[in-house]
Amino acid sequence: MWSKFGVKLASGWGAVVRQGSRLDLVHASTSAGRHPVVHAFDSFRIETDEADALSRLATARNLKRLRCVTLLEEGQYSLLQLEAPDVPAAERVDALRWRLKDSVDFPVADAALAVLDIPADGVRQPGVLAVAAGAAVVGERMALFGKAKLSLAAIDIPELAVRNVAALFEDENRGLAFVSLTDAGCLLVITFRGELVLSRRIDLTAAAVARADAERRQQLLERLGLELQRTLDNFDRQYGYVSVSRLLLASEHDAAGVVAALADSLYLPVQAMDLGTVLDCSAVPELQGAERQAQGLMAIGAALRT
Repeated sequence: MWSKFGVKLASGWGAVVRQGSRLDLVHASTSAGRHPVVHAFDSFRIETDEADALSRLATARNLKRLRCVTLLEEGQYSLLQLEAPDVPAAERVDALRWRLKDSVDFPVADAALAVLDIPADGVRQPGVLAVAAGAAVVGERMALFGKAKLSLAAIDIPELAVRNVAALFEDENRGLAFVSLTDAGCLLVITFRGELVLSRRIDLTAAAVARADAERRQQLLERLGLELQRTLDNFDRQYGYVSVSRLLLASEHDAAGVVAALADSLYLPVQAMDLGTVLDCSAVPELQGAERQAQGLMAIGAALRT
């Protein structure tokens, strides 16, 4: 599928995302008034190391024809909720940088820092989400792509990749809860008006659920339901102006079974994610399957940058 483009500079984004022992590659583009298009999607096992795999795929999959985006991994960055500083927009990053010095374990002076607005109700002091990563971590990712002679135009985080997908499913003026349950872990995000409002990681993997016997599986899913319900209750108290309409689930294993179990635990409607309802995936037939969609979720979301 990747050979179909690359004759000229391709539009959109090329996401290169490490997921454990594999690299996921996605090429996607967005345009106003139409569903975003997934042009290509593939996964490759890392045989020796990431640098070697990236160098080989750069040529084999025409990645040099794309603006590339990658994701930092859990533990390589900090995501914190803070009150918005009362300064001009151009000065927010510097104003927040020094607030973070006691909250992160890397020097803030030269750290990479981005600030995201949390949709406000117009009454309370608006909040922001600050994403910070150490200069050494960012420099390492840049060097990795530079060695492969790839154009690394952006470095993002998993929470925002999932937000990019979740935002496509939102009902107008309603919040959406979205759970990604993969072999790498479990991530809950809540979005509103296309923005990330809350994120939380839960200590569970899709593989653990899939390997468990019936009794243990029920226990794991009951615990997941309880953790989600507690988070949703806390969210409702903190963000009463955001009405969450439903919870969507993307799971690498038995999405239908997990949805059924969570539906018994939560007061919200629970549904399985179906990317075919919000994306044009016609060029990638394998994305018709729910499990493959969940496997590629991070890379797909990363490639949906606007």
